[in-house]
Parts: sequence; C-alpha cells; structure tokens
Amino acid sequence: MLDQERCWQAVCERDEAFDGRFVFAVRSTGIYCRPNCPARRPRRDNVSFHADSASAEAAGFRPCKRCSPQGQSPVQQLDALVAAACELLGGEQRLTLPQLAARIGLSPSHLARAFKARTGMTPNAWAAAQRSQRLEAHLPHAPSVLDAALAAGYSGTRALYEKPQAMSPAQRRQGGAGERLRYSIAPCPLGQVLLATSDRGVCALLFGDQPAALRDELQQRFAAARLEEDEQGLRNWLQQVLAQLQEPERAAHLPLDIRGTAFQQRVWQALQRIPCGETRSYAELAGQLHSHPRAIARACASNAIGLLLPCHRVVASDGSLSGYRWGLQRKRQLLEQEQS
Repeated sequence: MLDQERCWQAVCERDEAFDGRFVFAVRSTGIYCRPNCPARRPRRDNVSFHADSASAEAAGFRPCKRCSPQGQSPVQQLDALVAAACELLGGEQRLTLPQLAARIGLSPSHLARAFKARTGMTPNAWAAAQRSQRLEAHLPHAPSVLDAALAAGYSGTRALYEKPQAMSPAQRRQGGAGERLRYSIAPCPLGQVLLATSDRGVCALLFGDQPAALRDELQQRFAAARLEEDEQGLRNWLQQVLAQLQEPERAAHLPLDIRGTAFQQRVWQALQRIPCGETRSYAELAGQLHSHPRAIARACASNAIGLLLPCHRVVASDGSLSGYRWGLQRKRQLLEQEQS
C-alpha cells in the first residue's frame, strides 16, 4: 500500500530516490509520470498514485513523453553513457574529451560533469589511471620498460618518471627487485603485528596469528624485494604502533609509503579523515567520493597498512561490522578500544 502523503511529498520535491517505487497520474491530462518528472507540478486533487507503469496504464493513463516512465530514467541513461565512456577510456586508444563526447553523444561539458559526479574523477584522470593499471600488468612480462609503456598506451617512457614513486618502472618490471624492505614482528593485543618500511615510510602493517605467515604475506606482496628483519632499527616505530593499539588517543605519526591506484589512494585518504572513536558507512564514503559502496569496500580490502590507514572504521549502513581483511574479531577489538 502506497503512502499517499509521502508520495505527494516526493512529487513536490522531485525526489529521485523514489524513482522506480511508484508513478503518479494526472487525471486532467491523462498521463502518468515519474516522481521526479521536471514538468510543472499538477494540483493535488488531480493526482493519483500507482505502484508501476502497468498499473497506471491499466487505469487508462498514457506515459509522459518528457520523463519516459516506461524505460530507463534519465539518470539511468546517463549512468549507462558514463559506463560506456569508461569502457572507451579503458582501451589503448587515447581520446580527448571532445572525441569521447562525440562517441558517447553528449556535449563535452555535460559528459565531464556527469563523469566526475559518478566516478569522482575527470575522464582524463580516469584514462590515466587505466593506463597506469595496464602498465603494472605489462611490466613483469615485457622485454623492457619502453615495450610495457607502449603496450599500455603511453607514447614513451617520459611520463613514467615525471612523478616521484616508491619504485621506478624498471624496479616494478622486475617485481620490486633491488628494493630493500626492512620489517619487524612483535606480539600485540590483536595477536602478531608486522611493520614493514621502505626508504619512503611504512609500506605494510599486517596482523595475524603466526610470525611466519605474516612474513610470507609480506613476501607475496613484494615478490622480488629484498626483505631484511630489523628489530632494533624499527623498535621506535613499532613501539608507536603498539602504543596506539593500547591507547588509541596516542596516534602514531609515521611517514607512509602508500601504494595503490588513484582511486584507492583517494579512499585511503578519506579513511585518515575519520576521527578516532567514530565510524563511517561504506555508503557515506561512497557519497563523499561520488562512487559506489562496493568500490569503497574493495579499496578497503586492498589496504595493506592496517591501523594507520583505518579501514576498520568503515562499517555497513546498519552499523554491523561487515568485512575486514584481518578478521571481524580484530575489527571489533579495535573499535571497542577506540570507543571506550
């Protein structure tokens, strides 16, 4: 049973959230519309509400030509066009914004606004991120960095070296060969904790039950890097981490070597802005970053720096703990300690 007053309020507010939940019909015109139809609002006494298009047509009304209540909504159509743009940008052919807009069938300005609203990135930034991901996939198997760059869609190797990176493309092609990572493992309230650092800062903070399993996980993440246990050299940093686990208000302020895609890094930066003792839902973060809750969840699951990039502060919309790569019990302990 439809709540007549709530439906009328949604029509007055042109609330997109109610699109697909009902349609409204206007007796004076004989047409029915979506709740968010941009046409002028009718008089309340001329309006009736129906669960779907079939119900409205069975009552003798015909669909509005402006909001097309029978097919995809304008928002859904725009979603589909942006998805098509992402597919085109994912290819190896480089497209300018005008070229992409012409292929999609929108003006460049309209496409740019819609694209950023749905992905949180400009088309150019999205294309750059896709090229970067293709480069990472090609590097381990390519005969040279240049071959990998050309296969990924770059015109050469210059762009690969313009921004400072934790590892050079040549090192990444060899799986991090030549990179030296120091690590230390210690018991903690969550079992065992492994802290690993590069020359730039903390690159991994892992939790587990057995030291050997933690070292194996670190080796899998940095397959060709040289791992060196350095309990003495990392003692101070590890003590800061252990202090934060015991007393969350004593947050460790350590340099971080954050490695991930452009989108993952945006999510991880948002995690750092969640105050200690508070949580955010995946949906809330998705709203902030103009993304989807599942994309936020995947980025959290890819986080290799636990605690310092606090993905444990992200929960489901109903407040339940949902997933955590190091186990829900550890997530519960971290949150209880921060909130106590």
